[in-house]
Amino acid sequence: MIMEDQRTPAVRVEKLGTCAARLAWCRPGQLRAPRFPWPAGRSREGTWKLLLKHPVPKKRSYHQLYALKMEAVEMDNASLKRPHSEDKEANVDEIKRQKVLEEALKERENTDQKTEAEAELKPIKPPVEDAKKILLNEASAGQDEEELEEIDGEGDPESFADMMKHGLTELDVGITKFVSSHRGFSGILKERYSDFVVHEIGKDGQTIHLDDFSVPLDKEDPSEEIFTVLSAEDKQRLEDLQLFKNKEGSVAIEVIEDTKEKRTVMHQAVKSLFPGLETKTEDRDGKKYIVAYHAAGKKALANPRKHSWPKSRGSYCHFVLYKENKDTMDAINVLSRFLRVKPNIFSYMGTKDKRAITVQEIAVLRITAQRLAHLNNCLMNFKLGNFSYKNHPLKLGELQGNHFTVVLRNITGTDDQVQHAMQSLREIGFVNYYGMQRFGTTAVPTYQVGRAILQNNWNEVIDLILKPRPGAEKGYLVKCREEWAKTKDPDAALKKLPVKRCVEGQLLRGLSKYGLKNIVSAFGIIPRNNRLMYIHSYQSYVWNNMVSRRIEEYGLVAVPGDLVLKGGTAVYIEESDVDNYTIHDVVMPLPGFDVIYPKHKIGKAYEEILAADNLDISNMKHKIRDYSLSGAYRKIIIRPQDVSWELVVYDDPKIPLFNTDLDKLEGKPPAVLATEGKYKALKMDFSLPPSTYATMAIREVLKMDTSIKNQTQLNTIWLR
Repeated sequence: MIMEDQRTPAVRVEKLGTCAARLAWCRPGQLRAPRFPWPAGRSREGTWKLLLKHPVPKKRSYHQLYALKMEAVEMDNASLKRPHSEDKEANVDEIKRQKVLEEALKERENTDQKTEAEAELKPIKPPVEDAKKILLNEASAGQDEEELEEIDGEGDPESFADMMKHGLTELDVGITKFVSSHRGFSGILKERYSDFVVHEIGKDGQTIHLDDFSVPLDKEDPSEEIFTVLSAEDKQRLEDLQLFKNKEGSVAIEVIEDTKEKRTVMHQAVKSLFPGLETKTEDRDGKKYIVAYHAAGKKALANPRKHSWPKSRGSYCHFVLYKENKDTMDAINVLSRFLRVKPNIFSYMGTKDKRAITVQEIAVLRITAQRLAHLNNCLMNFKLGNFSYKNHPLKLGELQGNHFTVVLRNITGTDDQVQHAMQSLREIGFVNYYGMQRFGTTAVPTYQVGRAILQNNWNEVIDLILKPRPGAEKGYLVKCREEWAKTKDPDAALKKLPVKRCVEGQLLRGLSKYGLKNIVSAFGIIPRNNRLMYIHSYQSYVWNNMVSRRIEEYGLVAVPGDLVLKGGTAVYIEESDVDNYTIHDVVMPLPGFDVIYPKHKIGKAYEEILAADNLDISNMKHKIRDYSLSGAYRKIIIRPQDVSWELVVYDDPKIPLFNTDLDKLEGKPPAVLATEGKYKALKMDFSLPPSTYATMAIREVLKMDTSIKNQTQLNTIWLR
């Protein structure tokens, strides 16, 4: 069974007392219970205050990080810069927190009054206006998964809320408008990652599900015995031979309990598990050995299965990948390591969210379904199934969209509010903004780097990526940035990075190789998709701002001068045919050299926003071809398909509120929903086209700001 972290709601203070970390921050809007014991000599009261003062921003290593912090405080409490009795103004928040603590402890001592205490601790409903706040725990896009290290420094570390005050809000990236008139309400998104499920919609329009673990029958497949006939030591030696890591040109494996049948299975095992190796049987001192060797030198590894793949079988094995809490590229890297192949033999139609359960189709070149199915026995958070052989790979963008099943927990809206909001989503839709994850989560937005690239200002590009920045970052990145600011020595800064594959590490390697006078080549070491991400972020920033201006100026109707697509070509709406179009037909351009702009005021606004950034709207071609923007068109309003919803009540925030594909395959009974409960949740289903952000649809329903900055501020208010 795939297990997920057991999470508790943000303000369930009655949980206090089981362990110190019961209230440690996990992600914005959530608290989790790390599994280390209450430190000896530490009072529960003191630990509660410490946890409130030092929340932690990221999911991994919180337990170790907090253990270290608490030990340090106990060893030398005087080392803190703001002692409890030193500054009256600084203690205002402390007094508030102490009051919350005392109420919580009384609650545990007096169970008869528990219901009243819980009512007092329920979240405050935020004001429903343009500046509304939301508690959405959106996973940070593009973040590395290495362990979080403690940031060294004197005095108190900043709280996560303090660090995130340097982050972006929706207003910063042009997200300002709603299309519906209903009153908003609050709710928690992704309290558990299983509350957010994504199913890919294939190019045939069918939603992809994992519903079959069986392997296609193929007489060419070796028997299941091949996976057990070789020892772990034998497999390691063969892998080293396959990858040319050892000095010997062959590996000899003694055949124990020699029979012809066993030798045959061992030959099959080596050839199947280690493509590129050939085998033969040799007699040595009266014993039989299977000797593995390279048949054609290093060239055999270039096309590893060419010599043994049946001609009657399609070259690509297509399968459905079910994954939990992993993004698509991480999943591909894990699969390639276990299969001992390069990641580039996998293909897919689109990347999927990390903090979610996602189901999508993958194709892999010349790997049998049998080998893939075997991974189900040894991988956590992954399941593979629905295998088939085909003669073609998958291509990015071939999908028709994604189907989402989302649970918003602990909602505050009335049944009528929810009904009005969901009907509006189904009938009108939402503004098709680029979501906050498009712009990064640190104090330096990705669109600023993209703007510097388009301006050909390479020194600023380097400065924006490598300079020290306020806010939430890993300790080793902080040290690396400080070293760079101090010395401008890429080698010295690189030594501070244990993880070299991050963008900062790749850029520093490039600067070390090409020098500070050849920044363009140094920047080129970063993978192309990552480099283009910065430029696309700038395009998205401009598009968001222009769409908000367009809705402000002309509302939600088509007007002369707007653009619509006819057969893939953008044309203007003329006065004579304006009645033939609605706002759902209108598109807006992402800036580039191969697009046209609206003929009304918004066309001039595009020119002004680019001119303010020292860019010429009539010359969007860059000296470096990769960075030339051709542009594209994107619909202003998206109306989701297959929209449905239901309100459910529950008492236990740990229980799932619906079954996943894996639950159904494992025969789990459907979730039993209560008729009455403490909390109310909104379960919603809808389908969206590619490159559309589900968080923007949810924003329209809740009428709330989805930025991490606002999520964190709201959480801080809750705890105070």
